[in-house]
Amino acid sequence: MYIILLSGAFFMVLPFYWMIISSFKETQETMNYPPTWWPEKFLWRNYIDAWVKPSPVSFTGYYMVSIWTTVATTTGCLLTSILAAYPFARMNFYGKHLFFYLIIATMMVPGQVLLIPSYIILNWLSWLDTWQALVVPWLASVFSIFLMRQFFMTIPNDLWDASQIDGAGRWRFLWLVMVPLSKPILITSGIFSFIGTWNSLLWPLVVTSKPEMRTLMVGLSIFTSEAGSDFNLLMAASTFCILPVVLVFFFLQRFFIEGIARSGLKS
Repeated sequence: MYIILLSGAFFMVLPFYWMIISSFKETQETMNYPPTWWPEKFLWRNYIDAWVKPSPVSFTGYYMVSIWTTVATTTGCLLTSILAAYPFARMNFYGKHLFFYLIIATMMVPGQVLLIPSYIILNWLSWLDTWQALVVPWLASVFSIFLMRQFFMTIPNDLWDASQIDGAGRWRFLWLVMVPLSKPILITSGIFSFIGTWNSLLWPLVVTSKPEMRTLMVGLSIFTSEAGSDFNLLMAASTFCILPVVLVFFFLQRFFIEGIARSGLKS
C-alpha cells in the first residue's frame, strides 16, 4: 500500500519538479535530449527576465489585478456563504428544504452554459473591462454554502439556548458564536474560493480586453506566445504564478482537512 502511495506521489510531484528545475536552465538545455534532471548552471536571472518581459504590462500589473480580484472575491464569497448557510442550518421556514435542494441543483449546470448569458448581462450593465466583471459574478458559491451549512449543523443547539438566555439574537449569535467556532470550514471555503479565482482563465479572458485589467493567468497565456521557444522563461513564469496557491495550501492544510472532515458530520 505504501509503495502504491509513494508511486502516486512521485508522479504527482514530478511535473512540478521539472517545472522548477527547468526554470533555472539555459534555453538550449531545456531542449536537450535526453533531458537533464539537474541544471548545469543555475540562472536566477530567468525569473527577472520572465517578470519584466511581457508588454505593455509586466507581471507586476498582472499580479496586482489577481491579488485584488482574489481578495475581494474570497471575502465576498465567505460573507454571502455565511449569510446563506446559517438560515438553512439553524432556522425553520416554509420551503426550507426545497430551496436548499434547488440551490444545490444549480451545481449540475455547467459554467460554460451560463457564459453567454452572463456576458450579455455584464454588457448591458456596461461592466465589461471593469473590476465588477471580475468580482461580482463570483461573490456567491453554492459549494461554499453547502459546506458551511453542513458544518453549522454540527454545532450544538445548546449554545443557541445559552445565547438566548444572555439576551443574544440571531444576528449576534451568528457572528459571536457560530463564526468563531467555524474557523476550519471558513478557511476551507476560503481556500477553494482563492484557488478558483486565482487560477481562473476563461472568465477574465472573456470579460476583459484591456492589458491593465488582465489577471495573472491571462497574462501567462499571452506570455506563452511572447516567450516563443524560451521554455526556461515559461517555466519561471509558471513557477511564480502557482507559488501563492502552493503557499496558501501548505500553511492552511490542517484547517482544510479538518473543515472537510467535519462538514460531513451532523450532530
